[in-house]
Amino acid sequence: MRHTNTVVGLILAATTLAGAATKGAGGQWPQFHGPRRDNLSTETGLLKRWPEGGPKLIWTFAECGRGFAGVAVVDGTLYTVGDFGKDEYVLALDLDGKLLWKTQNGESWRRQYPGARTTPTYDNGTLYHLNPVGRLAAFEAKTGKELWAVDFKEAFGTKYGTWAMAENILIDGDLLLCAPGGERGRVVALEKTTGVTLWANTEIGDTVAYCSPILVDHGGTRQVVTILHKTIVSVEVKTGKLLWTHPHPTQHGQSVTMPIYHRGGIIASSGHGTGTRFLKLSPDGKSVEERWLNKDLDNCHGGLILAGNRLVGAGCRLYKKGLVCVDTVTGKTRWNDAKFGPLSLAYAEGLLYAIDRKGNTSLLKAAGTGCTVVSQFTIPRKGRDLVLCHPVIFGGRLYLRHASNLFAYHIRPGAPK
Repeated sequence: MRHTNTVVGLILAATTLAGAATKGAGGQWPQFHGPRRDNLSTETGLLKRWPEGGPKLIWTFAECGRGFAGVAVVDGTLYTVGDFGKDEYVLALDLDGKLLWKTQNGESWRRQYPGARTTPTYDNGTLYHLNPVGRLAAFEAKTGKELWAVDFKEAFGTKYGTWAMAENILIDGDLLLCAPGGERGRVVALEKTTGVTLWANTEIGDTVAYCSPILVDHGGTRQVVTILHKTIVSVEVKTGKLLWTHPHPTQHGQSVTMPIYHRGGIIASSGHGTGTRFLKLSPDGKSVEERWLNKDLDNCHGGLILAGNRLVGAGCRLYKKGLVCVDTVTGKTRWNDAKFGPLSLAYAEGLLYAIDRKGNTSLLKAAGTGCTVVSQFTIPRKGRDLVLCHPVIFGGRLYLRHASNLFAYHIRPGAPK
């Protein structure tokens, strides 16, 4: 049986995965890829094998609107985004899948791969969301009331690429950090309560891509790191000063996958043959040196899972890559399992969950040369839109999305509560 397009959960060796998901902010899933932006869930007591036909489907909400956006889950409320005709909306649901509110955030994207891209970011009672055409807005989380909005094209001269904008907003204390990629602001910090620009870095000679930023504390320097059209960049959070850049050329500027801070350096991966590179930070964090480049793992947009010193992700479909595991110490490929195609990944309790472009869902157990399927099911997919939303594991549930349908699955033993 060839699992070319499969949603998977991967059981890696206990020595590499033990402690991979550290405790912290366990009561919330406030943004894309969770509290640490790594898609490592702290959930415990989950099923190690699914029933025949898959875990119990608790509910389906069929009115999310068109899109690929994931969910944030905070204090018993789910937040997501969808397109309804020419408009994009932010939505709030309760844990029973009932709509609480729905508020417009500008225009939708109706060209290549139409649909909402980004997951709302929750912080201290406020939701922040960037739509595909550069409208950033803040909303009251309880009611959906808009608090402020900024148009990236007007404020920073943003010119987005072939697939619009897809950045998931980052909050750090009182700051909102993002990368408009415009000539008047490549990377910027806004006051999160007002949307007022606090600094805008224009030193970087590169334009916006589709990547979401991360925070890095290294050598006494707090920096925001992201990937633009052809460059990995770092900016000091306090001042907005450019710290370093490193070339990262890609076809069509297709840099989507979030970088990872690991072993005193930055892991960055992009598809279409670009590959994954590791940049070692200097002791003061103000420069980098490339230590390795692995061409097998050229991740398009399914995300990476870092477990110990092993990095797992799907290679690019254009080069018929498989599911790849890279040793982050050496940069060498440990295995490349060719029976798997493009996957979006998440992790919990020794399992890697993922979803393929057709909605097939599986659990995999890792061996020395690849993975073995333990369980498998398929979500009730309707229509021709691809399944690109990353899985979310939170509260004993697995949240999956296809187009306008959001599915909540029960993944703990016993009946759903």
